Amino acid sequence: MANNTLHRYLFEDLSVRGELVQLDDTYQQIISSKEYPIAVQNLLGELLVATTLLTATLKFEGSITLQLQGDGPVSLVVINGDNNQKVRGVARFKGNIADDISLHDALGKGHLVITITPEKGERYQGVVALEGENLAQCLEAYFERSEQLKTRLWIRHGVVNGKAHAAGMLLQVMPDGTGSENDFEHLEQLTDTVKDEELFTLTANDLLYRLYNQESVKLFDPQQVEFFCGCSRDRSGAAIITINREEINDIISQEGKVSLHCDYCGTTYNFDSADVANLFENALKGDEKLH
Repeated sequence: MANNTLHRYLFEDLSVRGELVQLDDTYQQIISSKEYPIAVQNLLGELLVATTLLTATLKFEGSITLQLQGDGPVSLVVINGDNNQKVRGVARFKGNIADDISLHDALGKGHLVITITPEKGERYQGVVALEGENLAQCLEAYFERSEQLKTRLWIRHGVVNGKAHAAGMLLQVMPDGTGSENDFEHLEQLTDTVKDEELFTLTANDLLYRLYNQESVKLFDPQQVEFFCGCSRDRSGAAIITINREEINDIISQEGKVSLHCDYCGTTYNFDSADVANLFENALKGDEKLH
């Protein structure tokens, strides 16, 4: 079984490229940071798969953030991933949410925001209406309009041996204009036959052979997909000293400490009065050195 990997592949005779992502531990780490309802876990899984597949299309160093926003019981689902396939995610919700709630009922009046942030160059943001029945269809419409490239996505989530899994595939006509619509439709029909169990449990070689054994497929080396939060005690301390000292002292007098909680990984950083005094003292020394 291939776990937490992204594979790129190419149909050498048909000018179509593909991607396959299979996630277990990485997905499980994201949904374990809070007690998410099943439906929210599923949305996080779908968005995680989609972000990973889209990040693989980047031709530069940078990151992609996908955000589902709405006025329904699920107000926010966000996944961020970079070109090194380091990912993190979080969701916000309220009330009891049925396991089988639809995307539109969960988000209400909502939309998908795609933010592309290159390390060098300008940031791009696109807003996608939730017109399709599911996330895959919404993204397909986005590619059709913005990239003008025929694209199909298959996004699945489920449970294998009691643990959450998410996986997906992407097919896209090569941008060189040599791809045939008939060829793409042929590959779509083959990929439509993929089963959840195959996506979750087969290696990339076995899965691609089962789907496309009569095609000439070039499979590239896999890329690992890892959960990475980036929070730290130092960063939390740096955030504290941006707040008015009197406000911090009021919190300490009432709570006995200042606590900063990371929604992405579930870690809480606690600072008592001595910790806070050291933070502001060190910040003051730093300012004196600058002058």
